[in-house]
Order: sequence, then C-alpha cells, then structure tokens
Amino acid sequence: MTGFGRASRSYGDKLISAEVRSLNSKFSDLRFKVPSNFREREQEIRRRISERTERGKIDAVVDVKSVQGEDGYTINEPLFRKYYREIEGLSKELGIEKGDIVQTILRIPNVVAGEEREIDEEEWATIMSVVEEALDQFDQFRLTEGAAMEIDLRERIGNILDQLQKVPPFELERMDRLRQRLRQNLDEFMGKENVDENRFEQEVLFYLEKMDITEEKVRLEQHCQFFLEQLETQVMVKGRKLSFISQEMGREINTLGAKAYSAEIQRLVVAMKDELEKVKEQVANIL
Repeated sequence: MTGFGRASRSYGDKLISAEVRSLNSKFSDLRFKVPSNFREREQEIRRRISERTERGKIDAVVDVKSVQGEDGYTINEPLFRKYYREIEGLSKELGIEKGDIVQTILRIPNVVAGEEREIDEEEWATIMSVVEEALDQFDQFRLTEGAAMEIDLRERIGNILDQLQKVPPFELERMDRLRQRLRQNLDEFMGKENVDENRFEQEVLFYLEKMDITEEKVRLEQHCQFFLEQLETQVMVKGRKLSFISQEMGREINTLGAKAYSAEIQRLVVAMKDELEKVKEQVANIL
C-alpha cells in the first residue's frame, strides 16, 4: 500500500525530522538515509521501520539540522588538494579551460562531509520518538486509504453477486433450447419415426447434467461472502488471504462461462470477470 508520514521536533538548537513514504510492492524494499554520525545505530531505526511498514517500496529519511543554520561541515583538505592537482594537470595537458574548478571539486563526494560526533542517549531517544511519530502518521495514511479501498471492494463483490442473481432465469431457457435443438437434429437426420424416445431423454439428461451450474453458483456465492467476512476481520495483514479467495472466485466464474451455453449468461460472466479483475487490482495493493 502507499503511505506517507512525517514528523519533526526541536531538540536544543537542532531540528530533528523523519519522513517515511511507500509505494505498492509485494515485497519489502527499504531505502534509508541518515546523517553519517548515525551509522552505528542505523540498524535500530531500520529494523523498527521494517517492522512497522510490513512491505512496500519504502523510502525513509531521518535528518538533524541546526536551527541557526550552523551545521558542522568540514573540507577534506588532502582529498581536495589531490583532486585539484589532478584536474589542473589534465587541463594543462589537454589544453582545456579549468573553469570554476573549486565548485567542481566541492561537489565531488566525500570532499565536504559533516562533522562526526557522538549522539547522547537523550538525543537518541528524541530521534526514535520522532521516527515513531512519523510511523504513526504513516499508519494513519494507510488506514485512510484502506477504508476507501474497502468501500470499493465491497461494491465490486456486491456487483458480482448481483450479476450472479441474474443467471437463474436464463438457465431454463438454455435447457429448453438444447432439447429443441437435439430434437430438430435427430428428426432431420433420422426421421421422427426412427427416434427412440427413451434414449433421447437419456441423452438430454446427460447433456443437462454437464450443463448444470448449481455447484458453481453456490461456491461462487460462498467465496464472495467469505471475502466480505475477511474484510470485517480486525487484522493488519489480510492481502494474501483475499488474493487466494479472489483466485477461487475466478475459477468458479470461468467454469460458469465454460458451461453456460447461453449468450445471456456469457454476458453476465463477462461482467463478473470485469468486476473481479478490478478486485484483484485492489487486492494486489493490500498488505
């Protein structure tokens, strides 16, 4: 599921901020940015974010800035001189204008770096508190999105059930048409007087049994009701179960179509498949 959460808090002369955002994905993929002096405790934040976000393409950023804009940065002088000598030498050798060589070097990674310092426990507790607050906002965003998705899913499942209720009137019609078609074909090829009525009725029953869709209708309705029941359950992770149920619904709808032998029922099956595809698209985004 998509999600977004952001929080910030002042600590002394610093502003601590945390931001967590996610895009839909079947797996957990966390990309994480923290100041360099957090590295030794980065795993603790990373683990907490992974636990709370469950899955998705997660981008998380934790930042600490000076309120007065006096963040400590230093220039790596040996590295700066090394780059300067090499660039100047290449410029002379190749006859290339050096341009603004200073700005070019300053943009090279590791030439300018933040000052390393230890984080005291009180500051660390504040940082973790801000991260938790951002994750709370993140969860609330997902809950809001999930509520909207639930409304849409209920509507789609309701539409499938509505289409299913329209099937019975066409069942008897198709059976009558089958009987008439078989009778007409036999009369044309064998002659009416040569038809064994008992055998004819046996063949009709055989075809009617193959065309019977009672079990498929019952199972499809049960799957739909089970899907709606799962939406009611108060659990955070239900996407996989809903996906399995939707797959079973698809099997029953496909069997209905295969055994339809009716243009009217086929149209209803197509409408059900259309709604089911929309259900699957939504379920793919659910945790």
